Amino acid sequence: MTEIEVVDATSEDGLRKITLFDYGLHIASPLISVMMLTIIALIINYVKRDDARGTVWESHMNWMISTCWWTLFWIIVTLLPIVLLSVVTMGLLSFLFVIPVLWYLYRMIKGLLRALDGRPMPQ
Repeated sequence: MTEIEVVDATSEDGLRKITLFDYGLHIASPLISVMMLTIIALIINYVKRDDARGTVWESHMNWMISTCWWTLFWIIVTLLPIVLLSVVTMGLLSFLFVIPVLWYLYRMIKGLLRALDGRPMPQ
């Protein structure tokens, strides 16, 4: 029985490290890779979500996944007026693209801080 507890603790620690690493990828993504690291981080989220089932880390995996998809949705929504309007207006509306990226960073940093405390994300 002691071995099972040790394995579970090791597994939990591994999930914590993966979660923190994943948050790092997500946060670095808009800053250094024009969101390309998000693809890698999202793949990790989907692969490790089943392993995290029933733990505090599952909520973090779900949080990161939903944040990515909602950010993509809002980027598309903010790009529509830019594409549909004239070239002159495009320059005036280009700041709209920054709003979803800031929201993305806010959610990822909020999740990282809760992960560092070992607390789950709200559903």
